[in-house]
Amino acid sequence: MLLSLGVGGLLAWALAHQSAFRGRSILVALFSSSLVLPTLIVVFGIIGIFGRHGYLNQLSLFLFDDSFGSYLYGLGGILLAHVYLNASFASRALLHAFESIPKEKYKLAKSLNFTVFQRFIYVEYPAIKSTLLHIGATIFLLCFTSFAVVLLLGGSPSYNTLEVAIYEAVKLDFDIALALKLALIQLGISAILVVLSSRFKINVSNLKTSHTQIPWKEYRSIQWIQWAIIMIFALFFISPLAVIIIDGLGADFMRIMAEPLFIKSLFTSLSLALVSSLLTVGIALVLSNTLRELSLKTRLGNKPFASIVQGIVAFSGNLYLAIPSLVLGLGFFLIAQSYESPMWIWSTIAILTANILMSLPFALAILSPAMQHTAQRYDKVVFSLGLTPWQRWVYVEYPYIKSALGYILALAFCFSLGDLGIIALFGSDTFTTLPWYLYQLMGSYRTSDASGVALILLVIVLFVFVSVPLLFRSKHA
Repeated sequence: MLLSLGVGGLLAWALAHQSAFRGRSILVALFSSSLVLPTLIVVFGIIGIFGRHGYLNQLSLFLFDDSFGSYLYGLGGILLAHVYLNASFASRALLHAFESIPKEKYKLAKSLNFTVFQRFIYVEYPAIKSTLLHIGATIFLLCFTSFAVVLLLGGSPSYNTLEVAIYEAVKLDFDIALALKLALIQLGISAILVVLSSRFKINVSNLKTSHTQIPWKEYRSIQWIQWAIIMIFALFFISPLAVIIIDGLGADFMRIMAEPLFIKSLFTSLSLALVSSLLTVGIALVLSNTLRELSLKTRLGNKPFASIVQGIVAFSGNLYLAIPSLVLGLGFFLIAQSYESPMWIWSTIAILTANILMSLPFALAILSPAMQHTAQRYDKVVFSLGLTPWQRWVYVEYPYIKSALGYILALAFCFSLGDLGIIALFGSDTFTTLPWYLYQLMGSYRTSDASGVALILLVIVLFVFVSVPLLFRSKHA
């Protein structure tokens, strides 16, 4: 969390003060996409750069006849992957906070002859402080429940997390008693963390950042530092994706796409992602509307029970933060062992449930404020015209929130498509997804095929994340 906030904060500061260069909007959009990049793809790309046979080691051998070794597998690799995933997410949110600072405050700082450090302490830090707390709490919870990164880069049991230990107890040792003990410990700690961070909200914006022009130029030395920060992190972020594209293009796609296991994995992943994204949107609409009913004074906000029910509904939407996916998966695994139903039924229910719960906190953070705003803006008009619920939805609600719905649909689809959580417990040759298939290819050292599958998964995720919101683009303010 500290490394992610440090790197993300430096990058956001540099981008906020260097706003007039070509490709800036593309770079910011790439940082936004880090939220939906499948963890397995990120790890695969990082291994391609920093691994024993990665490009960095090969370059070192060529230039200096020396190798960095296998430093990637262990705590160093785990931290590197988490910083990659979370620092870009933090920088995108913090950039929005930096660029929301009024220009007048910068002019006042200039008139008082503030140094760069004084400007940050007295002008910028107070503006980003709350966002730092929000993003820090979110990153801490995401890292605490991290599974795929530790599974792939842990290197040894000494770096296991609770979730990886649960997975190994079930899949490798079939020690259900130990898995249950670990799950209870994980559940207890997660619940405590969620309660402690309950005052912090997940703040995800799909709005385009409009930069504020600073009314003076930075000192030349500060400009060089800012440019260095932007270039180093851009290279760090783009290079693993470039490796996936370069290595993936060399794969035999005709053979890969003709394999029955790949076809089955692709069909299962797309089906689960589509169903879970649609269900996420539907549930988010219901929960957001309920929260709106219970919070507005013109509706049920004045009722004595409103605040209690509102708290319960809000917690249900953020349940994933309190119940990690492996703990949830263990519950479904135990249920499946107790009943005679086919395993694929329980696998499907478990994965859909986990995917929906994973997407809901982000969906509510995006949709709930938009629905609150529509009610505050149009309630009196709607009530005076006597519109039916269907008419209200068609003429008032949907035109205003459809861009948010498109973003949520894309977000939930990508989350589901790239998840390697519960499928790690239920995955088999009869029930497989693209991430599980890719994990099996990596484990069997079929590097060329793994590169091709990783590229296919990356293309699908980026295509959905970019194109689906465009289909729902709204002209309403």
